[in-house]
Amino acid sequence: SPDAEMAAFGEAAPYLRKSEKERIEAQNKPFDAKTSVFVAHPKESFVKGTIQSKESGKVTVKTEGGEVFSMNPPKYDKIEDMAMMTHLH
Repeated sequence: SPDAEMAAFGEAAPYLRKSEKERIEAQNKPFDAKTSVFVAHPKESFVKGTIQSKESGKVTVKTEGGEVFSMNPPKYDKIEDMAMMTHLH
């Protein structure tokens, strides 16, 4: 089983791969690639945000301020092959 493969990583395993249940939940979670973004944050590095509006080159995002980067769908959280990701920052 895939989770048995992770046993070699001991206590670090939960941080390296989501459980099957978590992976299924992430795949079924609503996601809009056009409005989900990461925002650069001075203390947290990046925080999740949602675009509220775009006008004249300005973007309003619901979260704390900073530079805006596109976000990957939840199904890519803790993905083992980063080449499959849409956005790399």
